[in-house]
Amino acid sequence: MDRTDNSVHIRNLVLSALFIAVGMVLPYVTGQIPQVGKMLSPMHLPVLLCGLICGWPWGLAVGLILPLFRHFTLGMPMLLDAVVMTFELATYGGMVGFLYRRFKRQNIAAVYISLITAMLAGRVVWGIVRVLMTGVSHEPFTWQMFLAGGFVNAVPAIILQLVFIPVMMAALDRTGLVRFRGEGKTPHPSRS
Repeated sequence: MDRTDNSVHIRNLVLSALFIAVGMVLPYVTGQIPQVGKMLSPMHLPVLLCGLICGWPWGLAVGLILPLFRHFTLGMPMLLDAVVMTFELATYGGMVGFLYRRFKRQNIAAVYISLITAMLAGRVVWGIVRVLMTGVSHEPFTWQMFLAGGFVNAVPAIILQLVFIPVMMAALDRTGLVRFRGEGKTPHPSRS
């Protein structure tokens, strides 16, 4: 590993730890009113950002770690929800980072396409894991519950993610932490 690879690795490690910390704290901000906190899905934001900024392996890892770590240290979310969220968030983080890196022009359009595709894939994985967990939870999981939980009730979270994440990526591009490719700028070392 040369010096540039090592510095990118350390940068991604530090950023991933920061995203885990944000994911641990952010639900407290939105969770003062439980219905609002659940509707905004605050742990999704740092996982999706990690995948976009650090790449798919880091986004996947943060998605795998965050729900279970939060459950075992803070008692929330409940264990069954934490297990289901682990698969969902790992899909978000891994998929958004994988897709985003495949674009020759990494710009806001690439962010939106990667984000929407990852959000759909994560919701499908969430539904599949919920169906598989019905034997453990002894709670039925119907098609209507999937549509309500994955899409209808998630509209505020979907809107928040589709507004906040591209704005954050554009702001980070201006600061130099993230560099869009194909926009006349030099690529960030982690993108090469």
